[in-house]
Order: sequence, then structure tokens, then C-alpha cells
Amino acid sequence: MPFSPRIQARGIQLLLGRVMARVHKDLRFPDIPAYTETLRVQTGAGPVKCTVYRPTGTVADTPAPVYVNFHGGGFVVARPEQDDHLCRRIAATAGCVVVNVGYAVAPQRPYPTAVTQAYDVTAWIAGNGAAGGWDGSRLAVGGHSAGGNLAVAVCRLARERGAFAPRLQIIDSAPLDQLADPETKRSPVAKPLLSPQLMRIFTAAYVPDPADRSHLLVSPALADDLAGLPPALVITAENDRLRDEGDAYAKALEAAGVPVTHRVFEGVDHYFTHTGPASSGTAAIDLMASSLRAALGS
Repeated sequence: MPFSPRIQARGIQLLLGRVMARVHKDLRFPDIPAYTETLRVQTGAGPVKCTVYRPTGTVADTPAPVYVNFHGGGFVVARPEQDDHLCRRIAATAGCVVVNVGYAVAPQRPYPTAVTQAYDVTAWIAGNGAAGGWDGSRLAVGGHSAGGNLAVAVCRLARERGAFAPRLQIIDSAPLDQLADPETKRSPVAKPLLSPQLMRIFTAAYVPDPADRSHLLVSPALADDLAGLPPALVITAENDRLRDEGDAYAKALEAAGVPVTHRVFEGVDHYFTHTGPASSGTAAIDLMASSLRAALGS
């Protein structure tokens, strides 16, 4: 008798949790110190622990802009520390505060918990700049993989509700169509990092009701109302099964009049900003930082 999706997802949590916290040795950036503090934000789906990274040399009477980062992990692995290297480098080189969000994951907390928490945390950050020591009016959101999906959802809700307006969304190798059969998502290499079986486990755990998988906060690639969304940096990896939907989403945003920078990194797979090769991972992170500087005026 096959294991239920919930039990399979719990197994993935145990197997991948520690692995995903490991970063390529040349992407650890030991020369960049961490100036961090812990923040707890109350949301409509419970409290969320965040780690705040401060840039060095910030002038006290000139608050820095802020970047809200959502980590990856298939909506199942709760390891925000996997993005420590990325957050440190962006804070140091983009001159902005980075808030790394430890949102709740499935199967314990399925959709829409993560979306609710991601939006509510971002709204709190936007509205509490004076207390937090950042400029909430100069705000961007982004993330890798599942985190990129959540960043897109936050931007859709922000456009709908009008409480704040991100100046940039960073979409790095994100799953944007969770309705399509993962078997149809191809890679030019024989054994890409993401297998159809693993992707099915992630989706079944995060969105247990199949009817919800076509919701635009789950599968934004299905949307035809993209006008008015924030400017976007879309990063895709040549060998990633998620490349095609990322490429297509970048084109759709552009067609809707959204300013888009789209970069396909050749010869790399999903998660290369963490596992390398280091040259490509560093280039992608530095592209994020330079895009944030331009968008936020930092």
C-alpha cells in the first residue's frame, strides 16, 4: 500500500532538511559578516519568525530600503537559513535591509497558510519602517523556487488590495504552474534535480485539494491579468524542469507591459544559487543585488 502524500512529504522534510541548509563552499562568502536580529510578526495565519540582515555603513537618519526574501524548499522544507549566504551578500552589496521570512510549510500547514503569512509579513514590513529601521516605501520581494512563487502571490495581492506597492519582484526558478503534470516539464539533461515524483509530492502536500491548483495564487502562470504588477527580475536555469514556465511567465509579463529583466543561466540546474557552480551562483546573486539597487535607489 503506497504512503499518503502527507507521509511522503514528512519523509522529504526529514531527508532534505539538513541537505538544503548546505551551500557550495565557494558560495558561503565567509568575508561577509552577518549583522542580524530576530523578528516575530503576527499574521492572520499565526506568528512568523524572520531574520533581519542589516547592511554595513547605514546612515542613521537615512533608513535603507528593504528586500523581503522567501526561501525555497517545495513549500515543504522549512529551512530559511539555506538563504543565509544570499541574504548576507545582498544586504552588503545592495545596501538594503533583507528580511528572511520563516513561513510555515506543508503538510502541517498547507495552502493558503504560506501565502497569508507571506503577504501579512510583507504588509507589516511596508507599514512599520520607522519601528524596524528601514524605509517601507522602498520595498521589494523575491525568492527562490517555492519562495519565488510566494513572491508572485504577494505581488498579486498587493495589486489587488493596494496597501503597499513593491518596486521589484525577484522570481528565481519558481514553480508557476502547479496544475500541469510534472511529467510534461522537460529538461535537456537525463537526470535533472527535480523529478516528477518529487514535484508531485510537493504539490500534493502544499495544495491537497486539486481544485485549488488552478488558483492564480498557486499557479500564476495561468493568469491573463498581469498588467500593473511590479517590475520583475526573472531568473531561470537551462537544465531546470521549471525553466519553461519561468521563461513563459517573463514573456507574459513583458507582453502585459510590465518591465522585465530575464536571464537564463546556461548549463545549470535548479538551486544553482546554492549548490553552484559558484561562478553562476555568484553571478545570479549579484544580478539580484544590482537589480535591487536600481529599483530601490539604494
